Amino acid sequence: MEIYIVRHGETVWNADKRLQGSIDIELNGNGRELAGETGRNLEDTHFDIIYSSPLIRAYETACLIRGHRNIPIIRDERLRELSFGVNEGRDFSKLLADESDPFHYFFKQPDKYVAPDKGESLEHICERAKEFMQEIIEPLASDDFQNVPERIMIVGHGALNKAIMCHVKQHGIDMFWSGGLQKNCNVIIVNLDEKGYTVVDETKLFYNE
Repeated sequence: MEIYIVRHGETVWNADKRLQGSIDIELNGNGRELAGETGRNLEDTHFDIIYSSPLIRAYETACLIRGHRNIPIIRDERLRELSFGVNEGRDFSKLLADESDPFHYFFKQPDKYVAPDKGESLEHICERAKEFMQEIIEPLASDDFQNVPERIMIVGHGALNKAIMCHVKQHGIDMFWSGGLQKNCNVIIVNLDEKGYTVVDETKLFYNE
């Protein structure tokens, strides 16, 4: 079974380099175009089902990629983006430059990242991503499942998708950003069979940059 793990299209806050997290920010015009072009280029690629974060930027991306095809989209709360608590809406480039702020370590040394007030830890998002994969995705490809889907899609977020990849690659928080942060509408392609996961491509784009 093939799994396409997609990051949502661009939002205004992405363009402004503001932390979004759990705040429900919609796609901007460019984000809708990226998702639409991705969908057009995947029009002849069969998907049995799409799982999406409930946040509008991911769900709208899922809808635009699906287009007019009859593919069910299921929203799952476990696919929400990491909550950045009191830091949501702030300029993340300034946070990264501030050595006194734990966000300074978010990308370079994620094992040293400490969640801000009302925020969520990387350990927690990895746990819910793992739970989603073990409870929803992995049973689809098990030996006792009679009709294994050919291909499914998961539409999520920058940190959430990396949390999924921590489970896929079986590595710790120190390697959280292995493979790099996905671009908007970038697709990670993974294969899952009775032997486990195989990473096929982590940088696939179905649109022209």
